[in-house]
Amino acid sequence: MAETTQVLTADVKLFTRTWQTTEPRAVIALIHGFGEHSGRYAHVADFFNKNGFAVVAMDVRGHGLSEGKRGHTPRFETYLDDLAMFIDFVKTQFVGKPLFLYGHSMGGNLVLNYVLNRKTDGIAGVVATSPWTRLAFEPKPILITLGKMMRSIYPAFSQDSALNADHISTDPSVVAAYKADPLVHSKITASAGMGIKDAGEWLADFKGKMPIPTLIMHAGDDRLTSQPASEAFAKQVSGDVTYRKWNGMFHEIHNEPDKLAVFNYTLGWLDSKM
Repeated sequence: MAETTQVLTADVKLFTRTWQTTEPRAVIALIHGFGEHSGRYAHVADFFNKNGFAVVAMDVRGHGLSEGKRGHTPRFETYLDDLAMFIDFVKTQFVGKPLFLYGHSMGGNLVLNYVLNRKTDGIAGVVATSPWTRLAFEPKPILITLGKMMRSIYPAFSQDSALNADHISTDPSVVAAYKADPLVHSKITASAGMGIKDAGEWLADFKGKMPIPTLIMHAGDDRLTSQPASEAFAKQVSGDVTYRKWNGMFHEIHNEPDKLAVFNYTLGWLDSKM
């Protein structure tokens, strides 16, 4: 059972879940994908708990049990500000323990942007799964046009995200649970959508050095975020970077039938960076 608490920002309360374990060797600070929430990662936390890692996850503003208009941020930098506060919160809960950032999809975008644009003090490594640098599909042009126009006029203008839930996993039970989850939403505002898009394109064009050990994994058959974009990013950056493509899997590699292989691979990488 996760312990829950809130992190206070200047304008909203962010909901967090902590899955504790006896004498943790390290802690994972986890950021979920767009439209979902941290409660969907209990099984991920359970695996890492059994292997000596505490896991703390935050519901991003406008998601899950955190406050804020659904799918909205005033600007992309606000996501990074929230992440900085969350990391500080995790550090105070696990003083002296190695801390790893782990982000999925939108969360992958956030953690990669964070370590490249903010401080990395006290962060042992970063894991990004199926990160949203580029989408694997072309949104309708009218959605992009509206997003660009409304970003400056009315940033909180909301549209449907157009995410096809059937593509999150090859496991029908995962898809059914996602569709039935009352905390899952499909709303995205102009400032959030265009901000994430711009930040993803910045990553796609980045050719510098990753400042800390980095593991990037992507679903080989991802129809939501671009696997080729992740692979290109991993090849064009320098530093301690590992890339792994998971063939035959859809977007949520942690929710695929062979997810244990993904967990064990991630665990091996984490152990090697301790």
